[in-house]
Amino acid sequence: MEKSAKIYIAGHRGMVGSAIHRKLVQEGYTNLVLKTSSELDLRDQHAVRAFFEAERPEYVFLAAAKVGGIMANNIYRAEFLNDNLLIQNNVIDSSYRSDAKKLMFLGSSCIYPKLAPQPLQESSLLTGLLEPTNEPYAIAKIAGIKMCEAYRSQYGCNFISVMPTNLYGPNDNYDLNNSHVLPAMIRKFHEAKEEKREFVELWGSGSPLREFLHADDLADACFFLMQEYDEAGFLNIGVGADVPIKALAEMIRTIVGFEGEIHWNTDKPDGTPRKLMDVSKLHALGWKHRIELEEGIRLTYQDFLEKQEIYAV
Repeated sequence: MEKSAKIYIAGHRGMVGSAIHRKLVQEGYTNLVLKTSSELDLRDQHAVRAFFEAERPEYVFLAAAKVGGIMANNIYRAEFLNDNLLIQNNVIDSSYRSDAKKLMFLGSSCIYPKLAPQPLQESSLLTGLLEPTNEPYAIAKIAGIKMCEAYRSQYGCNFISVMPTNLYGPNDNYDLNNSHVLPAMIRKFHEAKEEKREFVELWGSGSPLREFLHADDLADACFFLMQEYDEAGFLNIGVGADVPIKALAEMIRTIVGFEGEIHWNTDKPDGTPRKLMDVSKLHALGWKHRIELEEGIRLTYQDFLEKQEIYAV
């Protein structure tokens, strides 16, 4: 990407989009197009087409999505399917219509079958049933991958897709009703420490294994792939290692400084038993993560402390 290229980041205020924004600014890109959801509703086809016709961005990072944890995915099933389909359909189609040079669609590791062989290889897509709790979100993301492939096949568009593993970092969502596991734990342990509680209750058994990638590492990978990768097949982005949720909880409890106990509520769902990404293709291209989990959690907790008033929702 030329330093003067016009680049649109869809979802620039979210954790992923803001990390990509920081990376591009750091690399010297200044011609960035940014619109908040109140300025441009990406679910509105007419508004999105008009925006693309007026701005005609050369490169598009599609990081906008309706996201949430197990509970939010399970409760708001219609919204997670409908909103995400509308967002990605409008942005992908408008990128084609306005002759964008390249688009990157960001998906999620939940696209893989619940019981797919570990680590998850790109070839496992559509080989089995999905995890029921986040099936609507996963189906929307699978549709996005296939839409990029279809536009590449039919129209010759250089549209690529990447599937990040579980993410965390600055600008994460700490709302306990719809956040992911790591930020939810940070907030729970912090509030328990502040209120001098004797224990914190966490969902499930703590036995599932999860892989975590810092958002700044994801942004670095996206920047790398936007310049180096032009293939039809999507790519996993991750660290290639996972930890039990129990070990994650202990790590966060130590970093936050909560001295009470952890009570595991086994009446609540665990979700997928394991979601480790096979990142051999990404490593073969020459990219590897830099931020290890403990360091990343410390950085994230510091960000949480600095922005507590925003996160206290």
